[in-house]
Amino acid sequence: MYIIAIAWLYVTVLMAATEKTITAGLLTFIFYGLLPCALLLWLMGVKHRRRQRAKHSLDEHVHNQDSANPHSD
Repeated sequence: MYIIAIAWLYVTVLMAATEKTITAGLLTFIFYGLLPCALLLWLMGVKHRRRQRAKHSLDEHVHNQDSANPHSD
């Protein structure tokens, strides 16, 4: 997934370099490169963040149950 984002940013840097003014180049890079890549990476990372949050809460729940009664074994 990251290789696609890197390649797209490379393409947009080249597009921005061909613009006539620096302002047009920066706007091209921001609106064609950074914002779409940031949105793509954020949307693709939602599942991973949800999974990590569930794993963390499960680990915390198991740890709290174990530490609640030290003489359970």
